[in-house]
Amino acid sequence: MTQDELKKAVAQSALRFVEDGAVLGVGTGSTVDFFIDALAAAGIKVPAAVSSSERTSKKLQALGIRVLDLNDVESIGVYVDGADEVDPGFAMIKGGGAALTREKIVAAVARRFVCIADASKRVEVLGRFPLPVEVIPMARNHVARQLTELGGTPKWREGVVTDNGNVILDVHGLAIHDPVGLEARIDRIVGVVTNGLFAARGADVLLLGAASGVQEYLRP
Repeated sequence: MTQDELKKAVAQSALRFVEDGAVLGVGTGSTVDFFIDALAAAGIKVPAAVSSSERTSKKLQALGIRVLDLNDVESIGVYVDGADEVDPGFAMIKGGGAALTREKIVAAVARRFVCIADASKRVEVLGRFPLPVEVIPMARNHVARQLTELGGTPKWREGVVTDNGNVILDVHGLAIHDPVGLEARIDRIVGVVTNGLFAARGADVLLLGAASGVQEYLRP
């Protein structure tokens, strides 16, 4: 199976987690795009959705799905999103699409986080994929120096501005054995908005597309 076929299969599998009558949280990325297409094709009616990016909002609205501001929503039943890496403890690296801050906010509100990805995204130790960090622009060099002291090699993702008007530093060369601790430590650096470690609030359900079919894992 091609990577797109794996993504389509796992996106289709995620439909069974959509809660009837509940506001749906929708993430960002190519696998999520397949999920949105599958949602529309299946004719599943959701009253509204909360989106983690302007890109996703436009796609949802183009398919006739109402998009709400998170401030107008008291609860989200399920949040469906992808990941760049997932470890055995269900901690993730996210932010390859530069939407990590809004993704983390929507995930915090959702009762259940369903992560959809192809099987190659599951790793024993996080860090092979560079860790994105969203930074206030004037603090870029300061934050980069602090990240270097943590043992990483930060690189500015030039030309990329987040939906929040900030910049991204991608931290290379990390082997993350304590994702909860590192997430908290990076977030304490002045000038950091948030980082792409989703460990304090990781996935609840992991759906992985593999050649043998969709593999489902539940958080212990």
